[in-house]
Amino acid sequence: MGATFKKFCCCCCVVDEEDEDEKQPLVPQDPLEYFNREVQKRRDEETNLWSEPGDTSHTERDDDRALYVLLQARNKTRMGSTGYRRLSVDIEAMRDTRREVREKWKTILENLGFMAEADSLLTVSAGASHDRMRNAPAARDLLHTLHSETSVFNSREPPPERYLFILDRLIYLDIAEDFLAKARRFYPPRDDSDEETPGLAINLPLLLARVEAMNGRGDGDEEESETEDGNSSDRS
Repeated sequence: MGATFKKFCCCCCVVDEEDEDEKQPLVPQDPLEYFNREVQKRRDEETNLWSEPGDTSHTERDDDRALYVLLQARNKTRMGSTGYRRLSVDIEAMRDTRREVREKWKTILENLGFMAEADSLLTVSAGASHDRMRNAPAARDLLHTLHSETSVFNSREPPPERYLFILDRLIYLDIAEDFLAKARRFYPPRDDSDEETPGLAINLPLLLARVEAMNGRGDGDEEESETEDGNSSDRS
């Protein structure tokens, strides 16, 4: 099993142009800054956890589009303003929902004995391609089963496509059926009456409409809104 996993995770990096190497210094001017930047880049990718890895625009699914729009709106909003704080709360709520789902998967994998490999198995980059999948039809069937027969996912909406790639890996490692059995045991399906409304999966159309409305306002409007809020609080 360990040898198979190492074979699966092994990767190589090929440089096509020798002259490109000559243009790049062997050691950056500030190595510490370089490594910090690389760590931050990986952290940002992991934090955003796009549902559709192959979608470079990050707008195919409603939740992807909502998170993308929220991030873009916050980038255009003055830091520290009321609008910026509200957007930050919405963004973190969506990320918390995604992290919660990921933690469920990690719990099952660790219970199967993949303590050290769980994070690697759950990492899906934006470069993931359906063409590289070994067992796409079986992985899709398993994804549907997990979505319909367990509470691994928090929403009735179609499950994120990224987990299709993860299931393809589990099938390759011959642990997919064990994973499904654990998922059924740890996270049985919830009754409709018991189902919780997760974070920002609340009302995506309403959320998008609110963000679009905020985009239609300038910083001056927001400043005015904050001033009005302050005046009303003073009067109370």
